[in-house]
Amino acid sequence: MTKTSDPTANRAPRKAPEAKPIARLRLVFGPAAIVGPGRVELLELVAEHGSLAAAGRAMKMSYKRAWGLVDELNRTFDAPLVALTRGGSAHGGATLTPLGAEVVERYRRMQSLSDAAIDDDLGALVGRLAQKE
Repeated sequence: MTKTSDPTANRAPRKAPEAKPIARLRLVFGPAAIVGPGRVELLELVAEHGSLAAAGRAMKMSYKRAWGLVDELNRTFDAPLVALTRGGSAHGGATLTPLGAEVVERYRRMQSLSDAAIDDDLGALVGRLAQKE
């Protein structure tokens, strides 16, 4: 009995994946100093809603978790990315600072450039995915 050395010999034919795979850019400046897709989405939702609680709810995240992430982001840079105001009669709020808007803009631009740079290689890897039935 001879053994084949071709690992693809018994594979079923491939079919295209249902959704195009994506790369997620994550910038790690230190153990807790991270800017990635989730944190950038949180910043964008803060800008959209004017509220950290509402931004957290939109991401199905507790206020405590959202506050912790914003606190880490604020401590990562030389100036805050989010300005928080306390509750009271005005119920508080949150706004993106100019630096926060810059971080979001730069991150989105880096993600777009990264996507364009790896598109051919990602496509080649997609063509080599094993098919699950």
